Amino acid sequence: MTSPLTACLAFDTATEHLSIALRVGDRVWSHEAAGGALASSTLIPGVMDLLAQAGIGLRDLDAIAFGRGPGAFTGLRTACSVAQGLALGADKPVLPIDTLLAVAEDARSLSQAGAADDVWVAMDARMEEIYATHAVFEAGEWRLVTAPWLCTPQQLNERWRVAAPSAVAGTALTVFGDRLACRAALRLPQALPRARAMLPLAAALWARGGAVDAAQALPLYLRDKVAQTMAERAAAKALAPSAAPGVLP
Repeated sequence: MTSPLTACLAFDTATEHLSIALRVGDRVWSHEAAGGALASSTLIPGVMDLLAQAGIGLRDLDAIAFGRGPGAFTGLRTACSVAQGLALGADKPVLPIDTLLAVAEDARSLSQAGAADDVWVAMDARMEEIYATHAVFEAGEWRLVTAPWLCTPQQLNERWRVAAPSAVAGTALTVFGDRLACRAALRLPQALPRARAMLPLAAALWARGGAVDAAQALPLYLRDKVAQTMAERAAAKALAPSAAPGVLP
C-alpha cells in the first residue's frame, strides 16, 4: 500500500497566472503572482522561497506535482522543464496534474458546498478557442465526463444546448461573455489552476500509484499548431485577392 503523500510541492504556469504551493503535513504555504513571460524567471525563486519558509529542502519532498496542461505552449514547457530539473536533482518522482481539473477543484473550493461538484471548465485558449472539460466530483474524487477538448465557443454552445451545464468555471466566461450559452449556470470566472487546488489532486494521484519518473514530466497539448510557417504565410498572401490600385493591402 502506498504511504500517504506528506510533503508535496505543486505549481502551474499554464496561464497568465503563476501559482506555487507547498504542503508539509497539515501546513500549506503558497505563492501567487503574474505568470506568462515572467514565469520562466520567477518560478524557481518562488519555489525556493516556499521551501525556505517551510524549513525543508527538495530532498525532503515525497513528490513534485506540476500542471501538465492544456495551456499556453511556453508556460507548459516551463512547468515541465522545471519539474524535470528539480525532480532529477532531488531524485524524486513527479505527479502530472491536468490543469483543467485544477480549475475544477479551485471552483469547488470557491463555491458553496456541492454547488460546483458538477462543473464545466472553460479556459480561454486564445485564437477564438476554448480549452474545455466536464468533470464531476463524487466519492471524494473527480471523474471526467468529457476529456479535455479544444473547441470554439460555437461548438461548446452546441454541446450545452443538448445538456445545459449547472456550473461553469474559468477565464472563458470573462473573455467570451454572453457569447457562451450558460446564463442559467453558476458562473465562476475567477477560478484558476491554483496550486493549492492541485494539492488534493496530487494526493489522490499519488494514492492511485500515479507518480512517474521525472523523465515523464510531459505536457498535454491539445493544439498541434499555433502559428503558420513563413512558407504558409507567403502562400496565403499569394492566394489573397489583389488590392485595388491606390489602396493599401
